[in-house]
Amino acid sequence: MKRLLFVLTSALLALFVSTSAAQAGTTINPSAAPTGTHLQTGTIGCSVNPSTLIVTCSTFELAGVGGANATGSLVASYTATVQCRNHGGQIVEVKSQAESTPTSTGSLSPKNGKLTVPSLNSGPVPSASDFEAMATCPNGNWTKELESGTVTLSSFTYTLTFAGFSGPYITITGP
Repeated sequence: MKRLLFVLTSALLALFVSTSAAQAGTTINPSAAPTGTHLQTGTIGCSVNPSTLIVTCSTFELAGVGGANATGSLVASYTATVQCRNHGGQIVEVKSQAESTPTSTGSLSPKNGKLTVPSLNSGPVPSASDFEAMATCPNGNWTKELESGTVTLSSFTYTLTFAGFSGPYITITGP
């Protein structure tokens, strides 16, 4: 009976998570968590602010985790187009550059078999100077310029991994 309840709880959690995390692929791996792990409160999901491009993954609480510690992490990758301009005004477009901004919850410890997972934000979007520093122009006489309106969020990955288990229990990818 306990095994059937765990399977049903895991199936409902996977269904709930996949419907609440619109625009993101969500995977729940029950074998990567203590038996009986389930969503207690909150919503598991991530969203992207279209004007700032910052990714925010929600706060939630898992129950049935026993004494297992976990770590949440979020990595967001951004791209932009940098132009190189020579003294004669000629422009060479440099391929889009990528910059990742990793963040982590650090080690999370459960209390009374419940694990509170705080929200995570991708942090500030890389600046024009960050993208320009990564670009390579034909030579040092060219000036690097970020092309206006080209900074985009190319992808993000959120994971929650329990200590002692191989692989993440929760994986959310987007956009």
